[in-house]
Amino acid sequence: MPIIVNLDVMLAKRKMKSKDLAEKIGITTANLSILKSGKAKAIRFSTLDAICVALECQPSDILEYQP
Repeated sequence: MPIIVNLDVMLAKRKMKSKDLAEKIGITTANLSILKSGKAKAIRFSTLDAICVALECQPSDILEYQP
């Protein structure tokens, strides 16, 4: 898939653990892991919004398109 998920990079930059982010945005660590691995087929805008608020970033910091 040409969409690359850089969530692990942003977590490292913010020195935050996946577990902490999952709790903060209200999703399970399993679902966050699926998203981080790039295996997710979709992401809700509300989830993306919550991630951006928690990590103080833009969607483009998390999602990247590579043809």
